[in-house]
Formats: sequence, structure tokens, C-alpha cells
Amino acid sequence: MFRNKNVAVFVTGSIAVYKSLTLVRELVKSQNTVHVIMSEAAQKFVTPLAFQTVSKNKVLTNDFTSSDPTIIPHVNMADTADLAIVAPASANTIAKMANGIADNMVTSTLLTMTSPVFVVPAMNTHMLTNFATQRNIDELKTAGIHVMEPAEGFLAEGYSGKGRMPEPDEILSWIDVSAAATGPLAGKKVVVTAGGTREPLDPVRYLTNHSSGKMGFAIATAARQAGAEVTLIAANPQITPPEGIQLVKVETAAELLAAVKAQFKNADILVMAAAVADYRPAEVAKKKIKKTADNQTMSLELVRNPDILKEISTIKQANQIVVGFAAETNDLIANAEKKIKSKNLDLIVANDVSQAGIGFNADDNQVTFLFADGRQIKTTIESKSKVASQLIDIISNKLQK
Repeated sequence: MFRNKNVAVFVTGSIAVYKSLTLVRELVKSQNTVHVIMSEAAQKFVTPLAFQTVSKNKVLTNDFTSSDPTIIPHVNMADTADLAIVAPASANTIAKMANGIADNMVTSTLLTMTSPVFVVPAMNTHMLTNFATQRNIDELKTAGIHVMEPAEGFLAEGYSGKGRMPEPDEILSWIDVSAAATGPLAGKKVVVTAGGTREPLDPVRYLTNHSSGKMGFAIATAARQAGAEVTLIAANPQITPPEGIQLVKVETAAELLAAVKAQFKNADILVMAAAVADYRPAEVAKKKIKKTADNQTMSLELVRNPDILKEISTIKQANQIVVGFAAETNDLIANAEKKIKSKNLDLIVANDVSQAGIGFNADDNQVTFLFADGRQIKTTIESKSKVASQLIDIISNKLQK
């Protein structure tokens, strides 16, 4: 599900309001900032306090006043939201939206909204099928507003029919798919690498690193949410891959190189977030290497692995974007600057993996984005999913220039 978004949730008069509490909770759990706006009718079913408790933010109702005279509440809400969800959407609110009526906090804010709007109707089946409601829904769709198909099942009136509010997880999946179809990377193919490669010593041992793959998986998820067709090449993944993403599993650096070359031919963007072994054993023992009483030490001969980004730079086309990662323990910026020049990168993401809490296996990260033209942007310490979203925004902006 999408993360790190400012989400405005509009709750209107329907018995299905109780499901919206779960919807808000799931949005918050996925690290979104959620502000709830309730109609007067909605407050008769569930109190604003309940939504304030799960959203951790003050709920807007029909009170247009603000403690800050420089802020107009409903305009500020519309200006700062990345998307709006109207769930449940009553027949009355749908009618007002279709006809530009702004007579309460919900409809006034919606009329001001410029970000994508997702409407989830919930009402009696006869109200839903009424010609006026169907006309109003068609008006919303024509205006570019996303409208979800109501579910069928047992209604509050005591009989079955169409008009039930879908379950919160179904709503969020629908928004994910609908938003991706018009996202900034819609129609683009993105290849992301993740995880740490393994170089075998014998049938039971290997050389590897501490990479968990979390950063690469977060980037793949952010790219999919932006509308891209995403292939994730994962070296020994330890976490579950996101839905809707093609997963290619590899083990060694050589396998990773082969997979990247195969996928890069038709790709618009490559993000190399995998931690790749620079060296591999010169020979791999066919049997487990045994210790003996005479051998107190052991020497390994290592040979250089191919430099994947270096090889990709020789086949990169002018319309392709390649992003590298520099995981360093010292001289972070200097080492990253060398890599961006020597490997013909459009962008490199540098992070100091020696720092506790932002290195391998951590949930958070702090990076510096270095551009080919010399610009640099350093993030604060934040979640890897937020860093991923920032990276995808940078890539999207570059494509639009």
C-alpha cells in the first residue's frame, strides 16, 4: 500500500462509517498522515473523538473556525493533501459533489481539492440504482474522479443487495491500482536490484554481506505506486516481495549481472540498490572444506567480480536513467562522486552504513542524493520507504524535463 502520503479522509452519513475507522487505522499503520473530515450526519453514527484517536489528528467538522487566523482550515486541508478518500460516500454527498454544492465542511473541502479523489459509495440498493444517483456518479467519473463499485451483500435494511461499502483492505488495493494507472511513471519499465549477493566457498559456505534488501524493496514498491511496470531482481531475499511486482531471484554477482543485462534492454530506469560482492573465491570446493589438526590457518584466493554498473554504462542509451548506490563507511561523498563519474550515472544515492540505525538491516536511512551535474540533497533520518518515495519523485521529475 502507498506510504508517506498526506491523506484526507471524508466520512459522510452512512451506517458503514464504522468501517472507516479501520480504513484510517490501516492508513496510519502504513506511515501515512491522515486527516479526517466528517459531515454532521456521519457524527450521528461515530463520534469525531473515535477518528481523532485512530488518526492522531484533530478531526474537521462543520466548524470553520481556526485557532490560527492565517489558516483557512478547509482550504489548507485541500492544499496539503496528496489524495482524498470519500468513504463512505452517501448519495447526498455524491449529489452535492456532482453539482458543485459546498454547504458544509466536507463538500467545501472537496470542491477545493486539486489532488486525486477516490469515492466509495455506500447506500441502500434502491438509492444506488436510482437514475439521479447513477447520473451523479457518471458526472464524477467524467470529471476524472475515481469511483469504486459498491459491494453486494446483506444491507442494514435487513435484505441483500448492492450498495455495501467494500472492506478497508479492498478499498486500499483499489486506490493503489487506480492511482498507479495515472502515476508519474505510468507506462515506464523500472528495474530495481536489492539484497546481498552470495559467493560460494563450498557446498555449505559462502561470502556475503549484511544487506537485508529492505531499501531495494521499498524502491520497487514506490516505483509501482508511481505507475511503473517494475521488475525486482533480488539477491537472496529475506523479506516478502510486494504485490504486483515481477520478482527475479539470483544468488551470485554473476547471476545478478546476467539478470540486469537481460532486463535493462527494455527498461527506462535501472536502480542498483543491491549490495554486490566485489570478489569471489577463485575456486569453489566440490565438497565441504574440512579443518585438520595441522591446519591452524586457511588462505583464500579471491578474484574480481564484474563491475555491473560499469558494464551497464557501455550499453546505456540516452533515454535510459541509471541510479547507483554507494554504501560507504568512510569518505562518503568523495567515494560517491568518483562512482557517479566513472560509471556514467544520472544519480547516486550515498549512505554511511557504519552509522547505527541507518545501515544494513535497519528500517531507517539517511542518504545524500548526488546528481551528475554536481547538485546534492541530503535527507534527514527517516524511514526507508520515505527515502524510496523521495528517490522516485526525483526520477519522475527528471523524466518530465
